[in-house]
Amino acid sequence: MPHLSDLIRRYTALKTADLEWLHSLVSDWQLLADLSFADLVLWVRLRDDTGWVAVAQMRPTTGPTAFQDDLVEKFLHDTDGEGTTAGRASPQMQAKRVLIDRAWSEGRICREGDPDWSGGVPVREETIPVRRKGQLLGVIQRSTNLSSARTPSRLELTYLQSASDLAQMIAEGEFPFSDQGPLMVRSPRVGDGLLRLDQEGRVVYASPNALSAYRRLGLAADLVGTSLARTTSELSAVADPRDESLNWTAGGRIPQEAEVEARGSTIQLRAIPLVVARNRIGALIMVRDVTELRRRERELMTKDATIREIHHRVKNNLQTVAALLRLQSRRLSNPEGRDALDEAVRRVGSIAIVHEMLSHTPDETVDFDDIADRVIEMAAEVSSTGAFVVPRRVGHFGLLSALVATPLSMVLTELVQNAVEHGLKQGPGKIEVRVHREAPPPAPGEDKSPARLLIEIIDDGVGLPEGFDLETTSSLGLQIVRTLIAGELAGRLEITPEKGGGTKALLDLPVDHEVQSYT
Repeated sequence: MPHLSDLIRRYTALKTADLEWLHSLVSDWQLLADLSFADLVLWVRLRDDTGWVAVAQMRPTTGPTAFQDDLVEKFLHDTDGEGTTAGRASPQMQAKRVLIDRAWSEGRICREGDPDWSGGVPVREETIPVRRKGQLLGVIQRSTNLSSARTPSRLELTYLQSASDLAQMIAEGEFPFSDQGPLMVRSPRVGDGLLRLDQEGRVVYASPNALSAYRRLGLAADLVGTSLARTTSELSAVADPRDESLNWTAGGRIPQEAEVEARGSTIQLRAIPLVVARNRIGALIMVRDVTELRRRERELMTKDATIREIHHRVKNNLQTVAALLRLQSRRLSNPEGRDALDEAVRRVGSIAIVHEMLSHTPDETVDFDDIADRVIEMAAEVSSTGAFVVPRRVGHFGLLSALVATPLSMVLTELVQNAVEHGLKQGPGKIEVRVHREAPPPAPGEDKSPARLLIEIIDDGVGLPEGFDLETTSSLGLQIVRTLIAGELAGRLEITPEKGGGTKALLDLPVDHEVQSYT
């Protein structure tokens, strides 16, 4: 389904500032739909002013829907014989456009007298003009399914009165709020708990869910008739008398969110000031109990910190092992034994680098570019040949999971070291590590194919020895590489002569979602 921005730019002449206003409205109009027990459809005028196009739709979570079908990108034309025919709305909707035109031309909320039965169920229609800085941007069609109508409870009456006030604010350009602070990831909704405040900030209605939330904070009396700001401040375990933000939010004076903690419970508040005809008539406070959510977040933060500490300790232990091996190597007089210990130091060091990076990240992914650069430089610096080696990386590895990064760091260490020790044993040279990520086209019947990471380690040295066979080589380093690639990485390795001299090792690894490219 097209996005609101796409539809606005495609069909209308609205400006960027108007689009942002509609975005703010649509991002928050679930509140109006739930309070109204009604469906909402946003209509805006076509660029050539020949009719209307529906650009957004919202269904209520508190009642039955009036529309089973989506109306987004449906058209209401001024004349049946002109204009775009694709996406034309039903004849019933064409008949209802009179109410939309009236709200647009008169700039006020318009209501039908009798329910409409043309769709098989009784639907009451209202239209609300959308205004920004005195200019009309569109019309909201509010359609209420009356099939389950009954004598409304006090809660429902409060909902409907609040919806009426909110609709009037939209018609006057007072909602959405242009100065609203940033909302939390999951703001409270109407069904989570609702408080209605009067002009002085006293509670005139508290839904059962909202009252239960305050009971968990330690409230013993009733909320109705009390000053919510004072009551909330008294209950809060962390309230700072110098911080007025909680009092302003709980008092419904600013459109803002806040959290209150007490007795091991946490509730989230969202304030919606009600301003009609430029007079503040009260406020809506939505309340949500987020105790369990915050507890899980704290547990996850603790686990993340513990995992990072484990990686840090593993890195320290590996560095200790490397240091011990290095000391042992210096005591050996046998060159072969010393070289073997030096190779072990490099292998342990490459794993330690991965754990060092993991100890600084909040999740189990690392920027492998940094690891690759350090591994390449480390392998080149400790060359026993004494040759001057210039290592270079071309391309980006991106972010890799720890399950891929650890074996890949060892593979890269062995291949670069192999190029230094054998390919460049006769003198100075260059080693280039080329990285490329590609996403092949999906196979028939599949949505997508796994992404692949292609790595080439190229040197300009003496090339491969005569009769070289990767499958039968006695090199311990290459045996380790083959085992890691075939087992943990599920990839493919090729080592071939390079044109013009030198050697190329090609790694082809499936990475799927384990890697993100920066290119």
